[in-house]
Amino acid sequence: MSTKSFDSRNALNGTTSPKTFLAAHPESFEDVDEKIREERRIRTKADLRLCTIAGLLCSLNLLDSGIISSASVTSMLHDLGLDQGNRYSVSILIFTVASVCFQLPATLAVRIIGPRIFFASITFCFGLITLCTAFIHSWKEMIIMRVLLGIAMSGIYPGLSLLISSWYQREELQLRFAFLQCGEIIVLATGGIVNYGLNHLHGNGGLKGWQWMFLVQGLMACVIGIATYWWIVDFPEHSDRSFKFLNSEEARIATSRIQRDRGDVIPAPFTWREILRHFLDPKIYGFAASFFLLNLVSTSLSYFLPIILQSGMGFSTNQSILLSAPPYYYAVIPVILSSAIGDKYCLRGPVIVFNSLCLITGFVMLGFADQVTVRYIGTYMATGAYISNWAALNSYQASNITGQWKRAVTAAAVTACNGLGGVAGSFIVRQQEAPRYLTAIWVSISSHMFIICIVAAFSIFFYVANSKQTKGRKVIEETEGFRYTY
Repeated sequence: MSTKSFDSRNALNGTTSPKTFLAAHPESFEDVDEKIREERRIRTKADLRLCTIAGLLCSLNLLDSGIISSASVTSMLHDLGLDQGNRYSVSILIFTVASVCFQLPATLAVRIIGPRIFFASITFCFGLITLCTAFIHSWKEMIIMRVLLGIAMSGIYPGLSLLISSWYQREELQLRFAFLQCGEIIVLATGGIVNYGLNHLHGNGGLKGWQWMFLVQGLMACVIGIATYWWIVDFPEHSDRSFKFLNSEEARIATSRIQRDRGDVIPAPFTWREILRHFLDPKIYGFAASFFLLNLVSTSLSYFLPIILQSGMGFSTNQSILLSAPPYYYAVIPVILSSAIGDKYCLRGPVIVFNSLCLITGFVMLGFADQVTVRYIGTYMATGAYISNWAALNSYQASNITGQWKRAVTAAAVTACNGLGGVAGSFIVRQQEAPRYLTAIWVSISSHMFIICIVAAFSIFFYVANSKQTKGRKVIEETEGFRYTY
């Protein structure tokens, strides 16, 4: 495989840095200054169009967990027979298994079919399935709906990660993933409050409170799916095809700035050999393991936080639904702050380690403090830290790989392992361990100790590789001039 290069002759065609070009051609200051302003304007347009809809679409996955977790403290478990044995945990697990199985083909489909058709279709299907869940009568029907929902949602996370990483330079990625997360968690938190209101419709129209949750929010998702076709944008090289977004000249500039950063805008021809060879890169497995360990925590908190508040802290059903929302609103603050610092100083590993230590502190408070107030504050720290690390880990992996198909493979692999972490996470919160839930506490603490170890190993590897690249002894990621970010 021949190496690529993202260095070329001049800045005005977008293939070398403006600073380098100015040093050699000081008379071209005005031209380059105008180009920088134009690139920033196009980046802002991408922020407004892509990050907004991406946050909304990603929220659908957490919207599902918000609905089912809120419904779990109503009569739903009894009505559907999910309160017997581990049926409730199985209903969560089966969603994840179905999603994991379809993530690689779904992620490849984003590139082949195009983002507009792909995301609009699967979002509408998600809404329709959620809506239909309001009318099921048994736990077996719930299992079927969860399988269909997992298939429909399989491409959301990896597909959007691929699309966002294709639009931004490496030093811009973490803040954009943070924007995505903010939209996601705000919708999730607001969904908890909406579920509180919908639960008060219990008995209206012959429907129970939990049925109103699925019905209303499923209908909302269908509407979002229809709007997605016109709202979302295509990959940079095809962005002039998007609805009222960029013209052909702006699309060329958007493409050139990414080419300048890492030289991988245009994908190689699709072959299964090209796809499968990337699984030989051990970095993919390190990134995937980190996401597995992260989602042990996120799944246990997002699905079971109302149960923890009710059974572990003694709050009522409606109080548990309401109190599960504020930690997610709070999480906007650490995810934006940590991501802004990470992008400004091009730091990835130290941010992940800091977030991991904050999460460990939060779980220590949640698991071992006696006062309910201290334990509840622990949920804030844990929630803010794991959401911040989702953005940090995504930028960590996206900053250290090149090639469109490798991005697709990595996005699918890390999301699949993220899902497998969800499978494990759905079993670590055990009702019989209330009010302390020590298994969940210790697993969550241990998982983030392992994440710190993985980041330390990567940092050593990246440092050694960059040193060899500086001395001209190594070409990283088959791309001349490319250096790891750690």
